[in-house]
Order: sequence, then C-alpha cells, then structure tokens
Amino acid sequence: MRSFIREKQIYCGKHFMEVDIFSKTQNHPIRRGRGEKKKVSAPKQRNLNDKNAKRYFTQLVNTNFGEGDLHVTVTYAELPETIEAAEKEASNYLRRIAHKRKREGLPPIKYVLVTEYSTGKEGDRPVRIHHHIIMSGGLERDAIEDLWRRPKKKGQKLGERIGFSNADRLKPNDYGLEALSRYLTKEPAGKKRWSSSQNLERPEYRTNDSKYTRRQVERIVRDELDNQAFWRKQYPEWDLTECKPAYSEITGWAIYLKLRRSENKGRSKRERERQAE
Repeated sequence: MRSFIREKQIYCGKHFMEVDIFSKTQNHPIRRGRGEKKKVSAPKQRNLNDKNAKRYFTQLVNTNFGEGDLHVTVTYAELPETIEAAEKEASNYLRRIAHKRKREGLPPIKYVLVTEYSTGKEGDRPVRIHHHIIMSGGLERDAIEDLWRRPKKKGQKLGERIGFSNADRLKPNDYGLEALSRYLTKEPAGKKRWSSSQNLERPEYRTNDSKYTRRQVERIVRDELDNQAFWRKQYPEWDLTECKPAYSEITGWAIYLKLRRSENKGRSKRERERQAE
C-alpha cells in the first residue's frame, strides 16, 4: 500500500474553486502530474441530511447561478394532501415559468427546488410545507410571483392564488451563494428534499498526487495557513477566501481551501507575484 498527499481541485463554474489537500492510500502506482477533469458525482439520495450532500448542493448552486438569477419562496393558503401533491404543484409552477420564458425568447429555465415540510403524528399528511426555488433570471419578479396560481376556470380572468410568493434577486459575495445554500440546507424542524432541472452543469474536479508531500502539508499548517502570498503563488489565478485545517490521528493533517477567481487574472505572472509580495 502506498500513502501520499492528494490535491483535489473542484471547479464550481468559472468563478469559484474548492481545493482539498488530504492523505490517501492505495495499492496501485501513484499517478504523477495533474489528472484530467471529471464531473463530480451527484449524491444518490435526494435529501439534505448528509454533510457531503450539503456540500454538493452548494457547489452545484455556485456552478449554475449568480448575479441576476432569483431565489423564489412559495407557500400554500391550503395545504396539499401529500408531499407528492405539493411537489407536483411546484412542478406545474415551473412549467408555467418555462412556458413564459419560451414565449419571451429566453433560454430554458435552470433551477433547484427545495421542499421543506413537516407531517403530523398520524400518517403523511403535511402540517407545514413550502418551497424554495433558485432559478435562472430573465423574467420580471412580479411576473414570477404572479404565476403562483392555479389554471383559470371558466369565467375567471386569473386563476386562484395558491398562496404567498416572493422573488428576490441573488446577491453573491466572495463565497458565491454559499450563505443562501447553507440557509436552504440547515437542519429544519421537519424534513427537506430537493430536485433540479436536468440542464444544470455539474461541478468538475481534477486531482494531482505529486504537488504536495506530507512534510509540506505539516509545514503549511504550522507556518502558511493564513499567508495570502503563499496561496497566491500556489494558485495564481485565484484569491483565497477560506482555509481550514483538519487533523486525524489516522491520516494526519488535511487542508480545505475555498477560492474565487481573481480580478487580476488578466495581469502577467510577474505583476501577480509582485502584488502577492
């Protein structure tokens, strides 16, 4: 068995990257140099109870959404009989939005849908339920909110409102949309499950098994964790936003980084290094 340090770069679209630096053991030869880009695998379970599922959710949101997109919250004036009925109502709502986007010449909708609910002690009938939807922008917020209606019946100008609806524009920061993602995946009093459109881009990753050694990682933890200039040299097109060490008695130190694309990307390598000094 061979033990080595793996660097795993996870690309969340063009603007954000996470880097895991950790010990790994395997019985086949260590690959030298950077590997090819691969898609991050989606979790099998569509719940948000698992730590890795929450991390993937945040990475997926940062990969696909940003400035100009929307966070929409919708509730019910009259609760549906089942969670499945509520998700069908939300799906119909998204179809109406998709239809309106098509009429206005906009690209197909991208979305992630989070359903938060709780059920009574007897059976599966929900006693509280609402949906959060992160979706691509382009339509006016008033139009998005107004589509949270049932189809109009004969003699009606507009269909009956299903409940409350509110659309807010997304405001990413140095961490992208991590704050919103954390809010949507926090442990609720009830339960949560999520789904997404099939046209989302998945985060990509690339590994390198020869960039760091165990001794280098120990030195970084001891001397370089908060050294912006050090990390700028390691990842010259990126700005460090977070650096967290983690220790295991079995595997030793690991380092987890979060970075955003540098606004100075267009500058020469010498200019970037001069700024980092």
